Amino acid sequence: MSSLTYDLTLAGLSVGGAAALTGIGLIFTHRATGVLNFAHGAIAMVCAYLLRHFTVEWGWPLELGAAVTLLLVAPAIGVALERLVFRPLSVRGGDPAQTLVASIGVFVLLVGGAALVWGTGARADAPTLVSADPWGQLAVAVALAVGVGAVTRWTRFGRELRAVVDDRSLAVLCGVDADRVAAAGWAFGSFTAGLTGVLLAPYVRLDPYGMPLLVMEVLAVAVAARMRSLPVAVVVALGLGVAQSQLTRLHPSGRAEPLLQAVGANLFVVALLIAALVLPGLGDRDALPRTATARVATPPGAWAVAVVLFLLPLGLAGSDLHTSVQVPALGVVLLSLVVVTGRGGQISLGQAAYAGLGALFTALLAAGRFPGLPRLPELAALAVAVVLVAPLGVLTGWPAISRHGLALALATFAVGVGVSRFVFAQPYATSGLSLDRPTGFDGDRAYYVLELVLLAVALSAAHVLRRGRTGRALAAMRDHESGASAAGVRVPTVKLTAFVAGAALAALGGGMLGMGLRAFDATAYDPVRGLLWFAAVVVLGADNVLGALAAAALLVGLDAGARGGVAAALIGILAVLVGRFPGGPYEALRTAGSRLRTGRRASLTPLGARVRRGLRPPAAKSPGKPVPAGATALPGGNGGTPDGSDGTPDVPGQRRPGTPRPRAGRPPSHQPDRPSGMVPRPDAASLGATTPPPGTGRPRTTTSPDSTARPGVSGRRPSRAPSAPTAPQTLCARRLRVTYGGFTALDGVDLEVRPGRVTAVVGPNGAGKSTLFHCLAGTVRPDQGRVALGERDITRLAAHARTRLGIARTFQQLAVFPSLTVTENVQVGAEQGRVADPAAVERALRLFGLDGPVRSLPAAGLPTGTLRRVELARALAGSPRVLLLDEPAAGLDTAEITALARVLRALAADGTALLVVEHDLDLVADLAGVVHVMAAGRIVISGPADRVLHALETRPDG
Repeated sequence: MSSLTYDLTLAGLSVGGAAALTGIGLIFTHRATGVLNFAHGAIAMVCAYLLRHFTVEWGWPLELGAAVTLLLVAPAIGVALERLVFRPLSVRGGDPAQTLVASIGVFVLLVGGAALVWGTGARADAPTLVSADPWGQLAVAVALAVGVGAVTRWTRFGRELRAVVDDRSLAVLCGVDADRVAAAGWAFGSFTAGLTGVLLAPYVRLDPYGMPLLVMEVLAVAVAARMRSLPVAVVVALGLGVAQSQLTRLHPSGRAEPLLQAVGANLFVVALLIAALVLPGLGDRDALPRTATARVATPPGAWAVAVVLFLLPLGLAGSDLHTSVQVPALGVVLLSLVVVTGRGGQISLGQAAYAGLGALFTALLAAGRFPGLPRLPELAALAVAVVLVAPLGVLTGWPAISRHGLALALATFAVGVGVSRFVFAQPYATSGLSLDRPTGFDGDRAYYVLELVLLAVALSAAHVLRRGRTGRALAAMRDHESGASAAGVRVPTVKLTAFVAGAALAALGGGMLGMGLRAFDATAYDPVRGLLWFAAVVVLGADNVLGALAAAALLVGLDAGARGGVAAALIGILAVLVGRFPGGPYEALRTAGSRLRTGRRASLTPLGARVRRGLRPPAAKSPGKPVPAGATALPGGNGGTPDGSDGTPDVPGQRRPGTPRPRAGRPPSHQPDRPSGMVPRPDAASLGATTPPPGTGRPRTTTSPDSTARPGVSGRRPSRAPSAPTAPQTLCARRLRVTYGGFTALDGVDLEVRPGRVTAVVGPNGAGKSTLFHCLAGTVRPDQGRVALGERDITRLAAHARTRLGIARTFQQLAVFPSLTVTENVQVGAEQGRVADPAAVERALRLFGLDGPVRSLPAAGLPTGTLRRVELARALAGSPRVLLLDEPAAGLDTAEITALARVLRALAADGTALLVVEHDLDLVADLAGVVHVMAAGRIVISGPADRVLHALETRPDG
């Protein structure tokens, strides 16, 4: 027994040593570049193939082949990736979305390239570089860990490396060559990947798909070490390797025996699941393509072309039609990624698992082998399988609630690997399964017609999830999650909805694919296939269903009509280029075409010019450029024109550089004549308020309470639902304390935001204003203290729940949804707000001068001043009781600020409680009734605006 234990320990140390090498390479690359290299396993596979090719095919000596592979080729791969793929992404800002997709693209490209060059079959003749004795591999791993630790801690390069990791831009300013550091990191990471592949190749299956996945499974080592600690990575790797070897001695009995044996044989996968789903996530930056510009319109006639192409196979026969039946099924699977990734903005690298479960459950139900359910006809089995798989979308949806970016990518990938290893690879679940087509659809042509019908159903479901209230909520969450939550969107619920719908569509497509192939093939749903599908959908247009259909046709067509690996290589190339063409191939072609067009403008002939002069005499000169009706800015501000400009530079009231800005509410003494065609701007009286007497800082109404309206064009109080009228409530903060590490951001802060009054918070940077604002809005939970709305304790309520209680907010940095139009942005606030008021959207648009042509324009590309008004309109559309404004004047010109002050006074006069965090003391003086001054996390001065601001002006320190 002791001899068996010793032998198993040695075997475990061998496996753990290889895993430790992988962890060292991943951690070093991440520390040097900030990239989690998903292509690490693919590089290991390519290097193992190269060494075999050098020694077996070409007959080189093992030492020479190993030296060329590990010391030349592997580092060269890393340097090439850094220079050609990841450095351009870093120069463009290091968008984590594009970096992740590019990393997956490199993985897919290398896998496809290896399949093209060496074929897809497994090789069993890989040369052995280090003997089976584990001490050699263990010594290599320990030596590398010690060497890397010494270099990073005690050398100049190590100091530069740590500086680049902490702050790349600052390190560059200090003279550090960040590109050289990143290149060295990639070179060393690729070297360790190649060494891992070379050491593992003799003992595992060497094929383009199996080895990359095997290496990716040991990501758990790096994740458990938090991508920083090399000693922790080595210890975890060795511990998991030894434990996995020792578990092979167990021979449990009973129904759980196959599953327990699978767990023992895949302990690294279990560790990956735990590390990805249980441990805190790596970072909080989003890593999913954000729609920075308006959604690219579908080319004219594209749908007609797609319909014709999908109907063409009905005229085919034989093997051609047998291949074509895979396209609609795969199209439905890829539509699930459109819903989750394109519409919901969430990463999902495990959709292949849900597709496989759909096929497996369909086969089990049709065979009568599903526990607790009778045998069902194939179509009924497919429908029940979709219903059973859909709730399993929570497996990836639940981690998505609290995870973003790389953490979410790892979680979804871990779920896909877990399902593959513990379900698809187990004989107890898949042995002896066959899957027939539904009765009456046995032939390829009849079954293809059925697939087209199911594809139409899936397209309709995807269309429903894009339109209406749900579609706007999904798009808002995708574009700006914090802004969506502040607008009242139940972000956790919407995320779960996206993942559940995605799982249902993937299960439908997987079942269709299984019936089309007449069998359940586990290799068709392996995690590597899931990475390929994700990359294909992203590069061909994640938010476009036509992109999913094109990806399905491309993948099936290339796999059937070309050598294996061509489709993966092509998708890999497109994914690698995603940083240069984030809008996808169509957008790239459209941009290239626009650049090739001549810049000359059409001109009239002399005869045409004379005819035009005779038909249209020259217009009389006017003192200014007219602004189209309906496109005026916030009353008192500049116009917003349909082309997205913010008006002309000569708009009356706009301040010239170097001239003092009149105080808000005090218009300039001289106003030039308004140009012809200019829409009159409402004055203070039309908004229900007048300019306050100088020094009071308090608004006065000119009408009785019964006739005073919430600001609008009509001057009447807007209608609300019968349940809307409630007593005004005060937002209170009591003894709030927030600490970050050893720094105290808030130290016992008390604050009241009373109805009918504008309360302002001022103070220097770092005083705690933003932290206090976030505590009130619900985005930060205080360590101590209490936040209440009236008598209700809301300290633990999320931001979207507070919005539904009537607490709306704006952001210091603009929080709009660029893929939605101006009207849709405001609709999100109205639909998710406290009161459902059908007239709220139009009222908010009119109030802020957004009811003209600008209302139908996408928010992407509009000027900052216009976007600020869009954000304010969205906040007011939900009929809030309390309005929290974080630097609302940022991005507005003088006239817009003056009009904004009138609107805010009218809101306060109507009973709304307003809190303003603002650096513009002129605006605070003319607007606020009470001012609180913060310093070092405390409120040091409070009182009426004139007294507090006078005290600040007379302080010796200024």
